Amino acid sequence: MTTDYRTIAREGLWSNNGVLSMMLGLCPAMAMTNSATNGLGMGLATAFVMTSSSVIASLFRNSFSQEVRIPVFVLIMGTMVTVVDMCMNAWLHELYKVLGLFIPLIVVNCLPFARIEMVASKNPVLPSLADGFFMGVGFTFALTLIGAVREISGSGTLFSDASLLLGSTFKFMEMRILPEDSGILMMILPPGAFLATGLLLVAKRMIDERSAKAAQASAAPSVA
Repeated sequence: MTTDYRTIAREGLWSNNGVLSMMLGLCPAMAMTNSATNGLGMGLATAFVMTSSSVIASLFRNSFSQEVRIPVFVLIMGTMVTVVDMCMNAWLHELYKVLGLFIPLIVVNCLPFARIEMVASKNPVLPSLADGFFMGVGFTFALTLIGAVREISGSGTLFSDASLLLGSTFKFMEMRILPEDSGILMMILPPGAFLATGLLLVAKRMIDERSAKAAQASAAPSVA
C-alpha cells in the first residue's frame, strides 16, 4: 500500500469511494438516507468504527495467525460497534432511536471488513489509520449526499431535525430549499434510495470520464 497520504485521501474520498465506486455498504446507504441528517449520523458512526478498528487490527496484526484472522477482525469490529452503540444511546438518544438496528449491523458491513482485510492487516498503524479515516469520511460523504438529494427532492428541506437528532448546536444546519408541498414523495420512500443512488453513480462516472479526458488533453502537447 502507498504511504502517500494525499493518494490515500483522494482514493477514500472520491476515486475509490466505498459507495460511489466500490458499491459496498449499500444496505445502510439505501435504508438510512431518507434525510441528510440520518445519512450523516449513520456515516459518522461507521467512520468511527472503521478508523478505530483499522488502528487496532494494525497494532495486533502480528499477534495472531492468518488462520484466525477473520474471527479476530469480527471481534475487533464488534467491540467498537458496541462502544458506538452505547455512546449514541447515552448522548445521542434520538438519533440512536432513528438508526435503530443499523448501528449493530455495522459489524457485518462489507466496507469496514474489506479495509481491515486489505489494508490494516498488512500495513503499519499510520497508513491504516489514514485509510480507515478517509474511507470512513468518504462513506459519510456518500450517505449524506444521497440523503441530501432524497430529502431536497422529496420534502424540500435539508438536514431537517438536525437539532433534535444531533443536538441543539446543529440547529444552523436546518434549512428549507423548496416551498412546502413541492417535493416528490417517492424520493423519501424506499424506491427513492435506488433512484438517487443510481443518479449519483452516473454523475460520478461522468465527472471521472471528463476529468480523464481533460488530463489526456493537457498531457498530449507535452508528449508531442
